[in-house]
Amino acid sequence: MRVIAIEEHFIMPDVSLPVGAGPGSDREKRTGIEVGIELRDLGKRRLAAMDAGGIDMQVLSLNQPGCQALDGPAAVAMARDSNDLLFETVKAHPTRFAGLAAVATTDPAAGAKELERAVTRLGMKGAMINGHTQGGRFLDDKTFWPILECANALEVPIYLHPREPHPDAMKTYFKGCEELAYAAWGFALDTCSHFLRLVFAGAFDAYPKLTFILGHMGEGLPFWLHRMDDHTILAAQRRGLKKTMAQYLTENLVITCSGNFSTPALVCSVMALGADNVLFAVDWPYESNRVATDFLKQLPISEEDKAKIAHRNAERVLRL
Repeated sequence: MRVIAIEEHFIMPDVSLPVGAGPGSDREKRTGIEVGIELRDLGKRRLAAMDAGGIDMQVLSLNQPGCQALDGPAAVAMARDSNDLLFETVKAHPTRFAGLAAVATTDPAAGAKELERAVTRLGMKGAMINGHTQGGRFLDDKTFWPILECANALEVPIYLHPREPHPDAMKTYFKGCEELAYAAWGFALDTCSHFLRLVFAGAFDAYPKLTFILGHMGEGLPFWLHRMDDHTILAAQRRGLKKTMAQYLTENLVITCSGNFSTPALVCSVMALGADNVLFAVDWPYESNRVATDFLKQLPISEEDKAKIAHRNAERVLRL
């Protein structure tokens, strides 16, 4: 069975390591993986780790916070340079790597133009946007919608990846409990709220072919699908939305299991969203390839559904 992992990260050689990726970090102690070294490798080390873990293909993306932390010109330059590097990486190993483009959200017009270039000229399979932009601006702000419009026209997905939560949330929810602010909880809180804001803003009515991808088992949204739908039906009608929350979450959203290798969570997600909307991912190098593929193999689901999650859904959604 082919295995495609679609949330696998790298950073530019001259960029500082993200929070939690440095030598001696909790993540390195927990997994034994030298996260900082692996983030910068796009060659032999990465391929060897894929082979050892049973990964046939990685879909690569620029790690958080990426372009979303930079001012306009710097963000535009980072997006262009990282996409060019990713193009050369995929060109060198076309059967092992594919890519999601970086885009500069601080300059939405330039971001849309770069996304078009990356998809039509460089062969990228969609976009990776790392959470809120700079001081906490979310994509429901229509200033950013040229990027959504471009993705909709190209019919490529946007992977909405976490970064540190909104600054106000850091001050209120996580002050004194900073260990909870990142992968343990804050990432999910910030990212699922970000996506739901897009739904309520009417983004998927404006761009009905637009697909978003959320990692880490949908940042918990499958678990909340029924309750959220039940408590937003009238609100959605008041806002003039064309569909219910449950429809947007099953028609404009797909999720991955990146970094969340829980069998009950996976079974819940399949039951809530359908097996066609769940894709495999590892979250390399923050997670182990072998742990992820062992999780996939033991899932108590049909072989047909397992194949969908392992590779068929990725092949369809990303047109691999």
